[in-house]
Amino acid sequence: MTSVAAAHSTPATVLSLAQLLEQPSPSPLPGLVEPSLLPAQGILFVGGEPKVGKSLLVVNLALALAAGSDRLGFPIPAPRRVLICQFELPLAQFVSRLASMRRALGTAADQNLFLDTRAAGHLLSAPQGLNHFLAAAHAAAAEILVLDPLYSTHDQDENDTRAMAALCQSLLRLRQVSGAALIVVHHVRKSIGRDEIGRAFRGSSALHAVGDSYLLVTRPSPQFSTVELRFQFRYAASQPPRLLQLDPRTLWFFPAGQPSATAPARRKVEKVEIMQALGELGGRGRYTQLRQQIMRLTACSKRTAQLAITEACQQGWIVQADGHYRLPLPKECGFGGEQ
Repeated sequence: MTSVAAAHSTPATVLSLAQLLEQPSPSPLPGLVEPSLLPAQGILFVGGEPKVGKSLLVVNLALALAAGSDRLGFPIPAPRRVLICQFELPLAQFVSRLASMRRALGTAADQNLFLDTRAAGHLLSAPQGLNHFLAAAHAAAAEILVLDPLYSTHDQDENDTRAMAALCQSLLRLRQVSGAALIVVHHVRKSIGRDEIGRAFRGSSALHAVGDSYLLVTRPSPQFSTVELRFQFRYAASQPPRLLQLDPRTLWFFPAGQPSATAPARRKVEKVEIMQALGELGGRGRYTQLRQQIMRLTACSKRTAQLAITEACQQGWIVQADGHYRLPLPKECGFGGEQ
């Protein structure tokens, strides 16, 4: 009799409808990016053709999330801890890109944005790779993980539905164990229709089953720095397309038709920034190259960059020789030469 009763006992984790209805309804988690672009613990796929600007846009979004800023025109209710796992740019180049974008925000994102500096070589499709990303997410206490691009996180055939389904299970496992939302950058198929969004991604039949929202980035005209965003949401009505324009000085996108939210005006370029600009040119560059590099690095005007070069020469921070600018040699600094 006891064994029969035990066989019919209900485990504590299995609840009847009546028991479920007796429990208080959980409050829905607020979205991380509105309207419905990134639900809490959701998966957002961002796609587009190569060189369309999707990686720049995603880094903009990561910085905006870390700062709690609405710079892109999407409401962000609160600052979030964001971990970026990117696989395409060398670390120094990626940090330089972040530094350029940061000038428009100040220090607002500094304590909330994190970078996995050893992401390359780890595969979600392998248990040890998945464990690496979970450990990185834990170390950052990340609320949002950025994976850019998806194809660098696996060694599967993206035309194989079963292989992509297994990869998607790894994405779901990453989300479940980390408790974080995912922003995944992925390429699209070569030929897609105007109304194809979620199904435009490579390996779409599997990806379309796990994503909560899809953002397709296209360039209406190759001659202009304007991109069109098209959306598809699983749990909300789709938004109409939006146009964003890239400011090449700040590397930020902003809603087309609105003034660019550029970096604050700078009164002076610092010595360390001139040294960095020259260093990024390999320690030697012509006047126009150095001026352009200073402008790119500091988001200053041409006039400010020119004044900075003049002052740097006058102070001996850099020297001009043979039509090029370079760092001074030890003897030109007044030490290390012949006595």
